[in-house]
Amino acid sequence: MPPRIPGVQRLGTFSICLRPVTKQPTPPFLPITQTASLSQKEKKRLAKQDPYRWAQMQQRKAAHDKIRERIDSAKAAQHGDPIRGLQTPFIESFDFAGQEPLSKPPLDEDGNPLEEPYELPTSPHVLNNMIDKQEMHSAIETAYILTRPMPSELVPVGPEELEKRLKEHELQHKTAMHAIERITHMSNGSAKDKLHANIRRCIETFGRHETDLILEPKALSRGQEAVEKPVRGGPDTGSSEVQIAILTAKIRALANELEKGRGYRDKVGKRDLRLLLHRRQKLLQYMERKERGSHRWRHMIATLGLSPATWKGQITI
Repeated sequence: MPPRIPGVQRLGTFSICLRPVTKQPTPPFLPITQTASLSQKEKKRLAKQDPYRWAQMQQRKAAHDKIRERIDSAKAAQHGDPIRGLQTPFIESFDFAGQEPLSKPPLDEDGNPLEEPYELPTSPHVLNNMIDKQEMHSAIETAYILTRPMPSELVPVGPEELEKRLKEHELQHKTAMHAIERITHMSNGSAKDKLHANIRRCIETFGRHETDLILEPKALSRGQEAVEKPVRGGPDTGSSEVQIAILTAKIRALANELEKGRGYRDKVGKRDLRLLLHRRQKLLQYMERKERGSHRWRHMIATLGLSPATWKGQITI
């Protein structure tokens, strides 16, 4: 019981509670904002009292929504897709490993193309089974010379027999050449062979042993002196732009496979795709800090079609 304190005789006695005062609730940090939305009752009353004003309000709202939709669609198109980015000829050539000169436009129900095909960058020197075209031609010429029949004093052969053997050799050489062309053509390669071919193309396109000869270096900051770089001992395979291009080729190949059949249920494939996307995002964020605005950065973004969605914000699939 609280203590009873005697008061004035005329007023009698009164009780005082010595319990602590209840703590006031903490005010919210965000201010209370008022919205301009009207209730259904107010809308009906306004439409009944002043129908002309109500019609004007509806027209202004429809025009505002139309403008807002156009702005949002333009922002979404500029932001791009975090997986595929923006479509470019070099990106589309990944599907053919650089062997098709023209793109394949989509077809309608009757099989007619919906758009005109455009040229794609090609790499005819890249062959299947990781073979180089120049090396293959050099080996074929050497084999042709070594296997060609020649007259010998140890084993004398008549001119008719020698001519017959030469014709047989030419026929066998043509048959072997036809078989080698079929074996080394990229259309007969597996997905792994196409990936190896695309990796070679990425190294040749974005490797600094090639881009340093055609792209201007990044401008030096104030007070920074130019330092002579050592000569590279071979092709550049470890720079950030090369790794980003290789990851882009892997991401496109995996995304194409997940879109086929029941790929939407492939949880392991989705996890691998998510890991590749985040790895590319980290490399792009590093490149943005180090090379943003340089010719190397703009060349990579324009060729690979990388949009801001590939390195800004959170990527969820």
